[in-house]
Amino acid sequence: MNKTVNIKRIATLGLLLAYAMILSYIESLIPFFGGVPGMKLGLPNMVIVLLIYNYGMESGIVINLLRILLTGLLFGSMFGIMFSASGAVISFLVMVAVKKINIFDIRGVSICGGISHNIAQLLIAAFVVKTSGIMYYLPLLLISGALTGFLNGIIAGIMLKYLKYMQLL
Repeated sequence: MNKTVNIKRIATLGLLLAYAMILSYIESLIPFFGGVPGMKLGLPNMVIVLLIYNYGMESGIVINLLRILLTGLLFGSMFGIMFSASGAVISFLVMVAVKKINIFDIRGVSICGGISHNIAQLLIAAFVVKTSGIMYYLPLLLISGALTGFLNGIIAGIMLKYLKYMQLL
């Protein structure tokens, strides 16, 4: 890999990290309440899906974890970092596996990521509060994970086409 390509890759990954952090911050400002405390739209997932499709597993997990750590330190708490990281790691692994199996397009991969993220966070919450009663939220979280995953997958697909067209990827 020549020096110019490597510099372009590093710059693009830095911009995608910044974009994911901005989406995390914007998401924290949106008063979204779908019946479950802490429910979010999963906007940074657009960037992570894009990374999985264009840069691979290594870049995707690094950017994902950096986003969680940096936004958690800037705008959140260690408790928030723990919850975000648990959902993000499981979601990321599921998306990579589903993409590798190649049965879904980018929207399906994003849906699987949204659903698995919610399940992982719900299991962590059940462990922390030491009650299974919290599983009452599972149906709402499955629906919201599928819907937001679908919408984020559509946007990630559009972004992927645009960035390739503009020769930024």
